[in-house]
Amino acid sequence: MKEIILNLIHAVTVSSGHPFRGKIPEKPGSGIYAIQMKDVSPEGGVNWGSVIETEVIGKKQPDWLVPGEILFVARGSYNYAVLIEETDKQVICAPHFYILRATDPSLLPAFLVWQLNQRPLQKYFDSAAEGSVTKSIRRSMLEQAEITVPPLETQHKILGLHKAIQQEKKLYAELINNADKLMHTLARDLMAGKTPQTVNSHRKSQS
Repeated sequence: MKEIILNLIHAVTVSSGHPFRGKIPEKPGSGIYAIQMKDVSPEGGVNWGSVIETEVIGKKQPDWLVPGEILFVARGSYNYAVLIEETDKQVICAPHFYILRATDPSLLPAFLVWQLNQRPLQKYFDSAAEGSVTKSIRRSMLEQAEITVPPLETQHKILGLHKAIQQEKKLYAELINNADKLMHTLARDLMAGKTPQTVNSHRKSQS
């Protein structure tokens, strides 16, 4: 199988998030969770620890999110995608998201998320965004975005490489953070007139 280039609409269905009016109400104990823009990031996906419980008003059955579906941040200066992974919760999302559901079995949802967040499509979203104060992506513009669908084996390889790189970046970030803490401790000790024991202990660890 060769790579296939097609418009996004031919590989997924696109729908809007739950039509909340105004601020999403918080109702602890309801068992219904609402994902908002504050709860997602391109690096960490969904931060379930910050997702609030809410209530749904009206007779219409909510469109519950299920694992494998994709949330696309349609509003703001950075338009990106996150994957809904394993969850046993009843979950909906704010109307600022588009919900993407893959209809092409040859396209891995995780691979589509990766591709939507890469530079070529990010440049497309930048040019397609509308609005002078708060930018947003119209549904039709998202649907017309061109994606590439390589063989499944290639998709798995790219995702494996992406995961390895993310782990390396996390490790480097931790090392830099530890180095910064070391420098802050050294500066604090010097200002307090203390002997910089941190330097001695660091030298011993390097020897």
